[in-house]
Amino acid sequence: MNDQVPQFAGPVIDWFSVSPLLVLLFGALLLLLVGSLTPQWRRGWYGLVSALTASVAIVLSIFLWRDVSSSGPKLLVGGALALDHFAVLASIAICSAVLLVSLVTSDYLAGEKSDMPEIYALYLTAAIGGIVMVAANDLIVLFLGLETLSLSLYLLAASNRKRAESQEAGLKYFILGGFASAFFLYGVALTYGATGTTRLVDINLALNSYITVPRNDTLLLIGVGLMLVGFGFKVSLVPFQAWTPDVYQGSPTPVTALMASAGKVAALVALVRVFVTAFPSRADDWGPAVFVLAALTLVVGSVVAVVQTDVKRMLAYSSISHAGFILVGLEASSHRSSPDVGDGLTAIAVYVVLYAALVVGTFSVVSVVAQNSNNGAASLDAFKGVGKNNPVFALAMTVLLLAQAGVPLTSGFVAKFGVIQAAIGVGSYELAVIAMVCAVIAAFVYLRIMVSMWLSDAASSTSVKVPLFSTIAIAIAVSVTLVIGVLPSLLLDLTSNLTQLASK
Repeated sequence: MNDQVPQFAGPVIDWFSVSPLLVLLFGALLLLLVGSLTPQWRRGWYGLVSALTASVAIVLSIFLWRDVSSSGPKLLVGGALALDHFAVLASIAICSAVLLVSLVTSDYLAGEKSDMPEIYALYLTAAIGGIVMVAANDLIVLFLGLETLSLSLYLLAASNRKRAESQEAGLKYFILGGFASAFFLYGVALTYGATGTTRLVDINLALNSYITVPRNDTLLLIGVGLMLVGFGFKVSLVPFQAWTPDVYQGSPTPVTALMASAGKVAALVALVRVFVTAFPSRADDWGPAVFVLAALTLVVGSVVAVVQTDVKRMLAYSSISHAGFILVGLEASSHRSSPDVGDGLTAIAVYVVLYAALVVGTFSVVSVVAQNSNNGAASLDAFKGVGKNNPVFALAMTVLLLAQAGVPLTSGFVAKFGVIQAAIGVGSYELAVIAMVCAVIAAFVYLRIMVSMWLSDAASSTSVKVPLFSTIAIAIAVSVTLVIGVLPSLLLDLTSNLTQLASK
């Protein structure tokens, strides 16, 4: 009798569809191999390799945009990933953030008299984790992407061995991040126990079967709540935001830019995908919780930022407030009976793309100012007289701050107007009013920085020197801010067909 050897059939992989991930992985391995096995390259070359790798990933993602059907997601790797326009757009935002941060880091490390290839390799692995998160079609796959992103950011936060603040930031981020991951994973386990699957679409199908097969929702609701807690930490939602100002302040400024842009975009898009795809039938349960979290996040982020004196802490609370605005869009998408429910998803897609460019540009300016200051700090005093010493540089920062405040003719106005309009469209008038009031309060924070730059005299008349790569990164961010602010249709037309993509 012939023993039959069981045949293992692996998943069919569309290599072109996962090409951005492969390019990022190749770039990370190349940087590590070159740094370990060859003489050190000339200063700045590692940053260029990282930026070039991210650029290639962006180009491939643009080609994928045209390859993806508007009728629904394209399943990859045995259904582990779901590629749709929502995921592709978020991937472009993540890779763009890595591109700009790599350029700024090159100048930052030059000022620190060091050039470490592992820093750029971690940038690329963080991007891999972020892309897996935004395209995940399974909670376990999402967790793997989350941990890949998180572990990279833990190491990056503590990468400046010369500063105790950086070591403290990395340790604090690691410990609290571990607790958040545990909450999320326990929520996944309970959700699996309630539905029998971790596949997002299958979870929705299982919940719809509750109509004919009654079950106890307690296990499911606890699981959803625990996952929301895990996501809340990753995106700095109140009351899970306590780590954010300390970690943002202590980390190297380019790393802070990556956390606030790529890290937050990945977690927010994953949060939206999970709740809209897996739990639309339970929107009446999670919608009120999102409403409360959005309101708290908006109020605390805007009000507490007013009393800060360190610019990095100001921007940390500002990023908390921005997360609240994105939650406004998610809350709008929970009103399943409203004909305008899809506007919330479109507004979120627009917001995350514009926010990524905006926050990287702002932190790039902060990085330059901090390196030109006497003690390397990013206090308000460090910005005094920048407008007189380098008016073009100060003007760029002013444009970025006005965009963060949501002033018309900037990308920030387009983003904030979109989520507030979505909230009004579904009848969430209270949340829309809270968002508008908090936007006014937050504007005072940005005004303080502008006053310090233009109306305060510096202790020294030395001009702020802006390195080449930082100039390029800031110029790109300002250009995106102004072009989309003046011609919002360039982005709105692309996102007009996202209404149903994230929910399929």
